[in-house]
Amino acid sequence: MTAPNRRACFQALEQCGVVAVVRSEDPHLLAETARALVDGGITAIEITFTVPAAHRVIEEVVGQVGDRALVGAGTVLDAATARVALLSGAGFVVSPILDRDTVELCHRYDALVIPGAFTPTEVAQAWQLGVDAVKIFPAEVGGPRYLKALRGPLPQVRLMPTGGVTVETVAAFFEAGAWCLAAGSSLVPPRAIARRAWDEIRQRAEAFRDAVEAFRQRGRAE
Repeated sequence: MTAPNRRACFQALEQCGVVAVVRSEDPHLLAETARALVDGGITAIEITFTVPAAHRVIEEVVGQVGDRALVGAGTVLDAATARVALLSGAGFVVSPILDRDTVELCHRYDALVIPGAFTPTEVAQAWQLGVDAVKIFPAEVGGPRYLKALRGPLPQVRLMPTGGVTVETVAAFFEAGAWCLAAGSSLVPPRAIARRAWDEIRQRAEAFRDAVEAFRQRGRAE
């Protein structure tokens, strides 16, 4: 299965503005979850490797919505898992940690990779490896103010805050300098997946999409 190249994935994430981080104990419900997200306007979906048989889920979701959305892999902790994800069709790889072998593996496959970091030293170390962006996790600890503080000495680094991002904080994180956002339970709650509440998930996706667009329109008007 061939995933989009690194440049195309980068552009897709940038255009969407929000990555939906999908976690669930039931892998059989995630293709429908992905359809609800895409119907609501969120076209970047991250299937985490905490999901049972995540590589098979990625294959299924790519088969179902790959023509309308970019599907990636999350919670990737090592290069072996990254390779499995990419061969399953993942268009990008996200990790909560910085692992050099994972970054090098993704570069070998011309795949977009976003490792996790928190401190200025960790962010700089990740950027020096030539990554596409750095995931700031957990973003809820410092919030938009911390992101803005990081951007002061590191304005060249593309940052993707993750953890605690809500529809109410979309504008604040972008104002602080975020390149892209990632949202988990506030966008696609595991309980909503378990209840097969597809309308709720679609509506949450629409709310995030609208928040991103409202921020962008405001920026164009200024």
